[in-house]
Amino acid sequence: MRAEGRDPEATHVARATLGLLALVTSILVLLGVLGAPILVDLLFGGFEGAKRELTVQLVRVLFPGIGILVVSAWCLGILNSHGRFFLSYAAPVAWNVTIIASTLLVAPGRAPADLTVLIAWAAVLGSILQVAVQVPSVRRFTRGTAHPGTVGGVKTVVRNFGPALLTRGVVQISAWVDMLIASFLGTGAVTALASAQMIGVLPVSLFGMSVSAAELPAMSRERGDDSRHEAIRQRLESGWRRIAFYVIPSAGAFLALGQVISGAVFQTGAFTARDSAYVWLILAGSALGLLATTAARLTSSAFFALGDTRTPFRFASVRMAVGVALGVLLGLVLPPRLGLDPRIGAAGLTLAGGIAGWSEFWMLRRSLARRIGTARFGVRYVALLWGATAGAMATGWILIGAGALRLGSLGGGIVVLGVTAGVYLILTWLLKIPEARLLVSRSRRGA
Repeated sequence: MRAEGRDPEATHVARATLGLLALVTSILVLLGVLGAPILVDLLFGGFEGAKRELTVQLVRVLFPGIGILVVSAWCLGILNSHGRFFLSYAAPVAWNVTIIASTLLVAPGRAPADLTVLIAWAAVLGSILQVAVQVPSVRRFTRGTAHPGTVGGVKTVVRNFGPALLTRGVVQISAWVDMLIASFLGTGAVTALASAQMIGVLPVSLFGMSVSAAELPAMSRERGDDSRHEAIRQRLESGWRRIAFYVIPSAGAFLALGQVISGAVFQTGAFTARDSAYVWLILAGSALGLLATTAARLTSSAFFALGDTRTPFRFASVRMAVGVALGVLLGLVLPPRLGLDPRIGAAGLTLAGGIAGWSEFWMLRRSLARRIGTARFGVRYVALLWGATAGAMATGWILIGAGALRLGSLGGGIVVLGVTAGVYLILTWLLKIPEARLLVSRSRRGA
């Protein structure tokens, strides 16, 4: 609507959408608080006793905070449509800082269970602050005269909401299924899987979601006639290359340096080197599908820009079905049959998710090619990135062999990962990768 100069109608759609979101979210939050015991039994069927009771309490505390974050997501949509990307993605810093500061203030002398509940309340406060930092800018963009009589845009939002929700939510649904299966794999499996997911989702959030968010408004403006399909295809290819430049070394690091990453992030207190090794195993499984998962998000955005939310929904449904079937097979069935520790099944879950991610990306790309022509990923480009990644990972192992980890899990991790990233950037620059050249050029200008 903004690209067509229909700002008053866009303002109406934005305000009406906020009202609908507030209503629906309030109902869901109420149901979540009241139905917490049922939800916990569905999500974590293996939890019993004190662990189950604590989880129920945490769910009841966190549900309102998550409801508030829905408003933050609405703010993100408004800001993105105006080409403002920094604030909405920097706003979660307020959430994190609130949790960290609260933990440092209340941690001394607290029992672990009590501390966990207090941190949950801090997360709710952080959610409020995350929205608050975006409100001034959003109010400026949604101020002015609206056209309440124009309901076409609101109907479009409502009609597309369900398919878009399930398409974008397939990652969360898949994570829920994985957690449910992991709750039957033995003590520590759920925690290790959650730790691995926390690390594994970082490249998806940083690169897949950011590129998709930036490209969606631009591709939407190209929507209209077949002559603009070439522009969408070019933006898609450019986005894929940017994603691959960052995600391929991330996948390589998960495979080769997963224990270093896990150790740097988590290894302190009761989290031991053995726990880091277990998380590494799970991260290695997720590396397989990392590029597909991030590229699929951008490809789905291309469908959204064309006004089609149902095609990505169908393929996301297939992905979820494949992921669940393979997750049960690789996570629950095969490890005992092969005489392996059941906890190994957690790695099978992430491996299954990777295979499912590739199936979704293949279907999305094939279907989109019939609409706008074939968008090329670039086999040679990907091969060069993997070559640079292999060289960087080899450098990381040389540093480990030289004793870099004697500096401690955090200090050694910073050294190994920092040098590895630097080597990757140098190698890609020498290979004349455009994204590397651009990154170095911007760094020089900034300096």
